[in-house]
Amino acid sequence: MEPTAGGKSGFLRNVLVRLLLFGVFIIIVRFAYVITIAGESCTVGDFCFFSVPESLNFAVSGPGSGGGALYTSKDWIKAVQFYSSAFQDLISAGYLTPESKSLCVETPTGRDVFALKEIGVSDSIGISKRASKPLVKAGEAHRIPFGDNTFDFVFFGEGGLDRSSRPSEVASEIVRTLKPEGFAVFHVKAKDTYSFNSFLDLFGCCRVVKSHDIDGFNSSMPFIREIVVRKDSDGAIVHENVNQNSNGTCSVSGYKQEFVRQAEPLIAEEPLKPWITLKRNIRNIKYLPSMVDISFKNRYVYVDVGARSYGSSIGSWFRKQYPKQNKTFHVYAIEADKTFHQEYGLKKGITLLPYAAWVKNETLTFEITRDPGKKVEEVKGRGMGRIQPVQSAGGFDGEVEIIQGFDFADWLKNTVSKKDFVVMKMDVEGTEFDLIPRLFETGAICLVDEIFLECHYNRWQRCCPGQRSSKYEKTYDQCLDLFKSLRRSGVLVHQWW
Repeated sequence: MEPTAGGKSGFLRNVLVRLLLFGVFIIIVRFAYVITIAGESCTVGDFCFFSVPESLNFAVSGPGSGGGALYTSKDWIKAVQFYSSAFQDLISAGYLTPESKSLCVETPTGRDVFALKEIGVSDSIGISKRASKPLVKAGEAHRIPFGDNTFDFVFFGEGGLDRSSRPSEVASEIVRTLKPEGFAVFHVKAKDTYSFNSFLDLFGCCRVVKSHDIDGFNSSMPFIREIVVRKDSDGAIVHENVNQNSNGTCSVSGYKQEFVRQAEPLIAEEPLKPWITLKRNIRNIKYLPSMVDISFKNRYVYVDVGARSYGSSIGSWFRKQYPKQNKTFHVYAIEADKTFHQEYGLKKGITLLPYAAWVKNETLTFEITRDPGKKVEEVKGRGMGRIQPVQSAGGFDGEVEIIQGFDFADWLKNTVSKKDFVVMKMDVEGTEFDLIPRLFETGAICLVDEIFLECHYNRWQRCCPGQRSSKYEKTYDQCLDLFKSLRRSGVLVHQWW
């Protein structure tokens, strides 16, 4: 019996389908062999999704190599396309050339290095903690394994500088390895003026030639600020964020006024029950880290002037409530009352200064006062003392101790810099009217980002309705003027209790 025409076409169709599937299988095997086993570059005779420079070899062995799948994934291709476009724009603007010797910092997979090579910048290399040859060699951003003045172009992307725990060291290394008049480009999240100016402070010997926003390529950084800096020909510092006057004082940077305007309003009327009103006010405080990004600061420091016991404010408030953006703060506890000194020796991350903050280095008296109806011994060692120069002492019926005072403003200028994020709490039993003017006089006030100040005045007494404390001479209006003067000067200060 003759086979029918329908039977012949069905047989031919099956043969063609099998041949087609076999061909696809051969292509896939060939591609896998070229990329993951043979380690060859793609040539005209090979099948590739995108071209690869012949000098590259993706046959990377060992831990963390990623293998061929990494270099053909959608994320990889998308990232390469993003960086290729960004680098081409930099070439058009004159910040990058095909002849530029280029470095990409902290790039685990080398996507940006690959993109540079794709667009013709062949002399490019990346560094990361773990090597991923041939694109990336082992090295860390705070210790770049290349000599001085090596590169024409340095790139640090994906918000790496934002996350760095050593931004100042990283900035110094990038500047060191960058040739004079070379360009460094950063992709960061610096969206507010505070973080942008903090970034500038890290690169004092470079000029910002461009700063603009671009769209990112993934959800981790949907929006990117691209900052281009150029190293000065002689490495001289050309950017200063603190306006230094001829007499050594400073004026607080104008951009900080923006955050002062966002601060909670001051309590305009003197509270009848200040010990209650001021404690409630903490709910209204707008902390600086809740308004800005503090990522580009070199160190994070909390200075508690008049710290008293650890649980008074350091343990009970600062370490539990202050928003730190996952940063680790070093704490300086300044406390003259020796009753509290021993407990600080058991606390990590705290440096105790067992002296009294003052306007100069001299011997002082520590006068422990008592409230009406209380005996002196009942308040002994509770940190409620008032300091006075020895020559001013006399006629005091409470307990008096001799202590050492130190020039607080001078100490602050020698301890922190404008590259650090500095928070201060000050509870000094009336001495604030001496210390704050001294901070302005010396310019040290410009080193403090945020102040929590308890201002002492002849307030109404809790024990005796209708009576004011005789311990302090200042009035509430004078305290209010002190707060207003700080805010007018651009200092973010909060009323404390």
